Amino acid sequence: MKFGGNIKNLLKQAEKVKEQMEKLQAEAGERIVEASAGGGMVTAVAKANGELISVQIEPTIVNEGDIEMLQDLITAAVNETLNRGREIMKEEMAKAATGFGLPPGLI
Repeated sequence: MKFGGNIKNLLKQAEKVKEQMEKLQAEAGERIVEASAGGGMVTAVAKANGELISVQIEPTIVNEGDIEMLQDLITAAVNETLNRGREIMKEEMAKAATGFGLPPGLI
């Protein structure tokens, strides 16, 4: 009997940890990250959860008419922004895991 009660308590604790982790992940996902490429010619802004918010392009680069370079800079800025967002999510989840007494790297 006591063994079954311990399992129920463990399952309740696991559910509580899961809910808290989901909440933390949602909150961390709303953090804003930004990165630039081409010395600031293109800047991308996104949420840490991967949602692209905006792309700003320095007007002088458009005047040059080099579409291929512009596309490369946009791609580089967006990718760097999304990488930063993933890093934030990873760091926040690691902090949360440690706070719950879980070993680092488990989540």
